[in-house]
Amino acid sequence: MSVTDRPTADVGAGPLPSRSAAFLALAAAVSAWGVGWPVNRAILYHLPPLSTVALRSLIASAALFAIAASRRRLVLPDRRDLPVVLSISLLHMTGYAVLVSVGLLFVPVGRSIVLAYTMPLWITPGAALFLGERLTVPRAIGVVLGLSGLALMFNPLAFDWHDKTALVGNGTLLLAAFLWAASILHIRAHRWRAAPLDLIPWEMALATLVLSVMALTVDGWPTTEWTPNLVWLLLYSALPGTALAFWAAAVAAQNLPAVTTSLGLLAAPVIGIVTSAVTLGEAPTLTLVLAVVLIIGGIAIGTISPARAELK
Repeated sequence: MSVTDRPTADVGAGPLPSRSAAFLALAAAVSAWGVGWPVNRAILYHLPPLSTVALRSLIASAALFAIAASRRRLVLPDRRDLPVVLSISLLHMTGYAVLVSVGLLFVPVGRSIVLAYTMPLWITPGAALFLGERLTVPRAIGVVLGLSGLALMFNPLAFDWHDKTALVGNGTLLLAAFLWAASILHIRAHRWRAAPLDLIPWEMALATLVLSVMALTVDGWPTTEWTPNLVWLLLYSALPGTALAFWAAAVAAQNLPAVTTSLGLLAAPVIGIVTSAVTLGEAPTLTLVLAVVLIIGGIAIGTISPARAELK
C-alpha cells in the first residue's frame, strides 16, 4: 500500500503511538525499502523474477498475519473494502513488484530506483483528470521539473535506443510506476470502512496466491542452490524489506502529517542509490544525479503545495 496519502476509515484504528514512535516507524520503512533495492537485485542472480517476488511475498504475508494477530488487529475485510484490496494487491503488490524485478535484470539499480519512483509525477495529472483535484501552479511546476529529469535520463545522445534489453528494462520500470500511481488514485477515491493498516495482510495474501500461481506456471518449482547467503537475502527482502516496511509506513501515515510522510519517503530512493553504490559498485553518473535532483525536487514541490493550501 502506498502511504503518500492518509485515507480515512469509518472505524477506530486503536491507540495511537507517540510522535517519536511514528517517526521511527517512518525511518524504519524508508531504510528498509532503500536497502531492499540492491538486496533484491542480488537475489535475481539466483532466482528468476516471478519466483523471487512469490517467495518474498509468501514470507512477508506470514509475517504480516503474525504481526496483526499479535496486535489483535486481524479482522476480515468489509465487502465494501474489497475493491481497494484487489486494487492494492494486484496493481501494487503484484504488478509493480513483478515489473520492478524484471526491470532490475536489465537496468542498473540506481536508474531503476529513479524510474520506479516517478510514480508521484503520474498521480498529479491522474488526480486532476479522474478525481477532479485542482492542478495548482506549484503542482504543475513539480511535474515539469520531474519530467525534465526523466527526459534527461532518456537523452537521445546518452541513451542507446537500439539496445532492446535496455528498452524492455526501462519500459517495465516506467509501467511499474504507472501501476503504483493507479493504485494510489484508487486509494484516494475509496471510502474506507476498515483501517487501511488492517487490510495489509489480506492484500499481501492475495498477492502471494496470484504470484505463486504465476511463478509455478512460468518458472516451475525453484531448483536453485539454497545457500545461506540466498536465504539471508530472501529473509531480509521479505521481512524488513516488505512486511515490516509496509506495516511501519502505514503506522507512520496514520500518525504523521501527510506531507511529512510523503517527503520522508523521498529518502528511500536516495538510500537505495547510495547502498547500491557501496554494495554493488554502481557509482551514480552525473546524469543520474541531476535527474534525481530534478525528479525528487519536482515531487517535493508538488507534495508541499497542497499541504500549504490545506492550512489556509
